[in-house]
Amino acid sequence: MPVRVFLADDHTIVREGLRLLLEAQGDLTVVGEAADGRETVRLVKQMCPDVVVMDIAMPGLDGIRATKEIREFCPVTQVVILSIYSSNEHIFQALRAGASGYLLKESAGKEVAEAVRSVHARRRYLCRQITETVIDDYMRKYETLPAKSPLESLSSREREILQFMVDGKTNTEIAKILSLSVKTVETYKSRLMEKLNIRDLASLVKFAIQHGLTSVE
Repeated sequence: MPVRVFLADDHTIVREGLRLLLEAQGDLTVVGEAADGRETVRLVKQMCPDVVVMDIAMPGLDGIRATKEIREFCPVTQVVILSIYSSNEHIFQALRAGASGYLLKESAGKEVAEAVRSVHARRRYLCRQITETVIDDYMRKYETLPAKSPLESLSSREREILQFMVDGKTNTEIAKILSLSVKTVETYKSRLMEKLNIRDLASLVKFAIQHGLTSVE
């Protein structure tokens, strides 16, 4: 059975182009279309198509709010946003509203059909440009965030000694492996346990398991 697609865009030429492209695929069929947000919501609520291809900038009701209403009324209907907007704000708002896919009009082409199939199969679809934008934004935010893992507060030497401790090595054994004095190892050990707010071996073992430094086996 073909995937039933509804087209929502205020430009007739865009809808006509999408209809021709999608119906030429053989496994996709366009069951309706609308030029404004309100009409889109009204018709989609009647039809509950498999997928809606939705523009953001539409009269009456924008595509993001229309997406939210559609997803609340017809949760089985998936939405692919097809827009000229590539800002993180538009992308995140669309995804929060319930859209499962986001494409840029400038590079859509046959990718629209691929996106429709993907969201119909309950897989999220973001075009390559959008994926790169989202990742770049995440990395920028990540770089400005404080370290979330306690391990990130340790120096490389402290991490090294911690791992040896977790592996059951004694201070003397660690000192020999790293060519350090026992006193230096004890200093590192004291410093790292203070940073991790750990006071005894039992707590250290628990911490190691929680953070993947060792297993319960």
